[in-house]
Amino acid sequence: MASLNRVLLMGNLTRDPEIRYTAGGASVGNLGLAVNRNYVSKTGEKKEETCFVRVVVWGKQAEACGQYLTKGSAIFVEGRLQSRSWETDDGQKRSTIEVVAMNVQFMGKASGKSGAAKDEAHEAPAEVQENPEEMPAAVPPAAGPGVGEDEIPF
Repeated sequence: MASLNRVLLMGNLTRDPEIRYTAGGASVGNLGLAVNRNYVSKTGEKKEETCFVRVVVWGKQAEACGQYLTKGSAIFVEGRLQSRSWETDDGQKRSTIEVVAMNVQFMGKASGKSGAAKDEAHEAPAEVQENPEEMPAAVPPAAGPGVGEDEIPF
């Protein structure tokens, strides 16, 4: 039986990237992505639906995202779906489905987070790819999955 696990998303970041490091020194970034869908209802009314997606990036890709992206940045993500479960400190079981990025493309000019990068208005690298076989296992989120009320929509 054949199977395929591939996700393509384009949207805007709901918050600045959160970059952390594993005990082994690997960098991992968590991105909140808002993806909009415009459609016309049966009554002819134009509507917009927003889907909020958690994206995990690893290695150099995570570091580039942390350096060049900020809340509201437009990105294109190619990756795979991953399901994880964990137990909170108070014993509650939690689970999430997230996108593990294999390719992140920055869709516009980056302002950068440092003053020098903003002043010079350098363009961010258009694409950073990681080898998915070299990515470590998922790291549980620091504050759990999801997007907080204060992070919506930008």
